[in-house]
Amino acid sequence: MKGVRINETAAWQALATHHAALKERHLRALFAEDPGRAERFAAEGAGLFLDYSKNRITAETMRLLLALAEERDVAGRREAMFRGEKINETERRAVLHVALRAPRGTRIEVDGRDVVAEVHAVLDRMADFAREVRNGRWVGYKERPIRNIVNIGIGGSYLGPEMAARALGAFADPGLTFRFVSNVDGADFAAASAGLDPAETLFIVSSKTFTTLETMSNAATARRWIVESLGSEAAVARHFVAVSTNSKAVAEFGIDASRMFGFWDWVGGRYSMDSAIGLSTMIAIGPERFAEMLAGFHAMDEHFRSASPARNLPLLLGLLTVWYNNFFGAETLGIMPYAAPLARFPAYLQQLQMESNGKHVALDGGPVAWQTGPIIWGEPGTDGQHSFFQLLHQGTKLVPCDLIGFCEPLSPFAHQHDLLMANLFAQAEALAFGKTAEELEREGSPAFQTPFRVTEGNRPTNVILADRLDPRTLGSLVALYEHSVFTQGVIWSIDSFDQWGVELGKVLAGRIIPELATDAVPVAGHDSSTRALIARYRHRRGR
Repeated sequence: MKGVRINETAAWQALATHHAALKERHLRALFAEDPGRAERFAAEGAGLFLDYSKNRITAETMRLLLALAEERDVAGRREAMFRGEKINETERRAVLHVALRAPRGTRIEVDGRDVVAEVHAVLDRMADFAREVRNGRWVGYKERPIRNIVNIGIGGSYLGPEMAARALGAFADPGLTFRFVSNVDGADFAAASAGLDPAETLFIVSSKTFTTLETMSNAATARRWIVESLGSEAAVARHFVAVSTNSKAVAEFGIDASRMFGFWDWVGGRYSMDSAIGLSTMIAIGPERFAEMLAGFHAMDEHFRSASPARNLPLLLGLLTVWYNNFFGAETLGIMPYAAPLARFPAYLQQLQMESNGKHVALDGGPVAWQTGPIIWGEPGTDGQHSFFQLLHQGTKLVPCDLIGFCEPLSPFAHQHDLLMANLFAQAEALAFGKTAEELEREGSPAFQTPFRVTEGNRPTNVILADRLDPRTLGSLVALYEHSVFTQGVIWSIDSFDQWGVELGKVLAGRIIPELATDAVPVAGHDSSTRALIARYRHRRGR
């Protein structure tokens, strides 16, 4: 809805008035007044269960938030996305990550072309190649099977595949090793290639344009490593594949065109882990398991599209983020997966949320007058409990948290899984209700310690539960957050699918690179601080 200042709308003003009346209410009182609260504020869909009862909300809060979603036409914008309309307005592109997991035979058109058919053509080629690698038919230059797969990318071309490799390790082929390179620091490549036999190593170079500075720098290093180790330029074609759309640059690199897997300009990098960017994931878990992951994505897509607003998980999650971000002034959102394999999930969501909704301009081109995307951060439980949970419980900042857990363990150590989940439930309870001075005194706390041991509670959490962490569940979980991000962006009237803020640093780095390469290049056009830093680097680098 262009031209509408959302903080001046009736729904926004009603929420502001409601917040003023509710903000001092404690979760202890809200639960005491409503014995059915846990059942009322829960929803389920696509294999995920959401308990949002430990939020500082009432039934009236949710009525007003849902009214805001209706006023902002989240449903209409959602349908425009699913139809393939160009809702990425600043780049005039469709936004169709939902097409990446649409079942075969579904029809979604962009500029008159059925994109779902194109998606499945690429998926079929990926599946054929993944099977060749997994069964040993794809051999390297020395006629040896591939045992090591190294994904080279950055941003969405790296975070999604790396996160999935960790998350789905229990389902991966144990005879294959997977590593990931993203940072332009040569130490990253050195660490990823350490101990690998070049004759058994395959590189997947993921860059839509095949010009991304960091990715192509690492790809060039990998190419030299292969050629020097195996003694021939011809080795490149057996040890590299590309995920790209630039066939000319791919061919010039030495990669066979038949081993280039493409994707489309309507797929943003941070929404691409279920596209050809997920080739390493498919090799790891196999095409059939990859299809299960796509089915999980699609199940959440369908839930988002068809569930009633009051039972719609992504809508509810997005609205609660708006509630804390814009009315309580909470500037961060903690993501705490109680599952060691999801260690990289918070980092994945950092890009998904912060690159999508870190915007200061509304769709009408004017500056926003409200806070947009929160800062996303987190670590797995129980690790975080022994580092930063002190601040969550007794600090002065309000930090809403999502706690994610699974009912079934992937390991054989069931007793440890019970301990893990006991911690999840306990932390949600402690954050909500805390412990009063009176309770401490009844427990015999020394009087001089009591003020320091009080935890006031009233810290909001969502608890997300699934049966187990498998490919289908991972797909549902990622899609849940994708559509929550979408909901927030519609409410805030911003374009969640561009990322112009990333460009400036790239341009400036391009200017500085030649100034660092040789002292003969004059340093010009920078501020005094940058000039001094470049001069110091030149003097101290020792080359």
